[in-house]
Amino acid sequence: MKIRWLGHSAFYLEIGGLKFLVDPWLSNPVHRSRPEDFVDVDFVVVTHDHGDHIGDAIEVLKVSQKAKVFSIYEIASYIGERVGANKAIGANIGGPVKLSAELTAVLTPALHSSTRGAPTGVVIASGEESLYHAGDTGVFYDMKIVGELYRPKVALVPIGGHFTMGPREAALAVDLIRPRYAIPMHYGTFPVLWGTPQEFIEEVKKRGVNVEVVVLKPGEEISL
Repeated sequence: MKIRWLGHSAFYLEIGGLKFLVDPWLSNPVHRSRPEDFVDVDFVVVTHDHGDHIGDAIEVLKVSQKAKVFSIYEIASYIGERVGANKAIGANIGGPVKLSAELTAVLTPALHSSTRGAPTGVVIASGEESLYHAGDTGVFYDMKIVGELYRPKVALVPIGGHFTMGPREAALAVDLIRPRYAIPMHYGTFPVLWGTPQEFIEEVKKRGVNVEVVVLKPGEEISL
């Protein structure tokens, strides 16, 4: 499993032989990429339609011939109207979708807002490779169900506060999910997102959670 943080909540992933962009705001202030850098992606996942998450999804889908969007039905339909309905896979929360013979994706709840459809997180799983991108969310107890059902090896969790969990809430989320690795996101992009990775690490230690916190720099890639 390869994970590259593109800043904010945007990630490039390689899981089960497929390539993903999640919440591809490629023009964010902390790490700038171009849609043309990702013409070989298979799927673009959008957790909700705020501008800092839907980002450059439509532009990526226009320049990549094979890429398809995977999102809540209303967002997938909205994007499909602009790039072609054959490039859109709309789903709903809790319904596993086979993206290939080996790989399944599931939209999960998120405590947030969205103009179209409901805000979500997403679990992407292929055999022992399983990753949970929590999207923009507050902490909620059903994260324990995500952990029990899908046993994600990696959890990508927002820690910035104000619009999402802060470090304290994110530490509880990790305690509920129980991944092997936790990667913080959605912090530091703007001053209002005040939470820091160090605060998150300290809160995780306070809880005694057996998880390795992996802090990526914008643009950095890791294999797990």
